[in-house]
Amino acid sequence: MEQVISRPQITSAESESKIVAAQTDDLLVAAVLAGDDAAFADLFERYRRLVAHLVSRFFYRREEVEEFVQQSFTKIYFSLKDFRGEREKSLPAWLSKITVNLCYDELRRLKRRPENRFGDLSDEETLALERFAQSDAESAESNLIKRDLAEKLLSKLEASDRLAMTLFYGEDYSVQEVAELVGWTPSNVKTRLFRARNYLRKILQHL
Repeated sequence: MEQVISRPQITSAESESKIVAAQTDDLLVAAVLAGDDAAFADLFERYRRLVAHLVSRFFYRREEVEEFVQQSFTKIYFSLKDFRGEREKSLPAWLSKITVNLCYDELRRLKRRPENRFGDLSDEETLALERFAQSDAESAESNLIKRDLAEKLLSKLEASDRLAMTLFYGEDYSVQEVAELVGWTPSNVKTRLFRARNYLRKILQHL
């Protein structure tokens, strides 16, 4: 049975805040399309953290995150005219879709390369994985090692399976939200989640 994500109830104050934010977004988009570069700088500052957060779920090195944040906003800039045709979407949702799909394209490109950036886990890393799995201790060093090990495990997945796992378990998107964000059907998302879980389970059992 798939995990069900419960969304918090939206208060009237939050609803009013979202309306104001949407109106501000519309004004910024209109200004950018009218040639106001300062408005795009404002839009960048407004959503830089959102885009960087999404990118960092797929790429961990600082230089990679910076590179793909820049690529995302470059694509956003040249695609803003298309946003007007998707009024049912909020600007943050539209920006997220562009960012996630750009990351997905890069993950697929990396998978097609003859060499993988990450080899098999070394004996030391396997021991570290076992040790950290049995420990509740938290430190900056252990968190970095855990993150590196998690990246190596996720890198063994197909790009589409990794994307589904990251959005569903890492970002708490529902199956329907993942489907809408990436353009898949809900059943397709469920299949990828099932396949990814089984594959990771087999790797961990082997280790």
